[in-house]
Formats: sequence, C-alpha cells, structure tokens
Amino acid sequence: MHVGAQRLFILVAGLWVGSILTVGYLVAPTIFGTLTDRQVAGMVAGSIFKVEAYLSTIVCIALMVLANLLVTRGLTQYRIIRLILLGMLLCSVAASFVFIPWMNTLRDQALLNGMPVMLSPSADLFGKLHGASSIVFMIQSALGIYLVWRLTKPNL
Repeated sequence: MHVGAQRLFILVAGLWVGSILTVGYLVAPTIFGTLTDRQVAGMVAGSIFKVEAYLSTIVCIALMVLANLLVTRGLTQYRIIRLILLGMLLCSVAASFVFIPWMNTLRDQALLNGMPVMLSPSADLFGKLHGASSIVFMIQSALGIYLVWRLTKPNL
C-alpha cells in the first residue's frame, strides 16, 4: 500500500510542479512575446496564472492530506515534504486570494476609467504587486523543484 501511495504522490507532485514551471517560464513569456498588445497579453497571462493558483491550492491540499496519511503510516521522511508543501500552499493562497484579486481590481478600475492599468494612477501599486507576486511565484517554483528533487531521492 505504501509503495502505491508514494508513487501516486510522486506522479501528482511531478505533474503539478511541471505545470507551475510551464505556465510561469514558458507560457507567460510566450504570450508576451507573441501578442503586441501588452494589456491583452497581461490579461491572458493573468487568467492563466489565476487558474494555476487555484489548481495549486487544491493539489497542494490534496498532497498534504496524502503526506499526513503516509506519516501516520510510519513514513516519517514525509514530514519534511509536508513543510515544503506548506510553503507552496502559502504561496498559492497568497496568489489566489491576495495578489491576483487585488491586481484584477486595479486593472478593472483602470479599464472603467478608459485606460490601461499601467497608465492609471494605480500603475505604481500594480507594478509593486506584480513584483511581489513574481517573487512569490519564484519561491513557489523553487520549493516545487526542491519537492520533486526530494521525492526522487532514493529512500527520500
């Protein structure tokens, strides 16, 4: 039973971390490199990051539940995995419920006033939020890489 649960854990974690890295470091730059309208590119990328953040929150909670189950079944090496997942969960919750909604509100307010957010009075705040959310995303990415690295280590 432990081996099957561990393999499922590794598979889900690998796919999930792969999706985070793909969205952040392949899809988003491609969108901005392809679309000439930066406002449209930002809106498309923002929508994709929103879906990724919600998906990350759900998958992370599921993996934490599975990690807890594995720890209670004697696989104490999953204790450190739970801490990594907790860090990743904090990142995805911050993105899902703080950064993305706040940035979307600023963008929507600017559009209601007939201008892109980067030309609005909120441009400075939007830029700071974007920078902070990028840092949080990079932290989540690094934790994800470390998670997969730990999971693929023999004997964890």
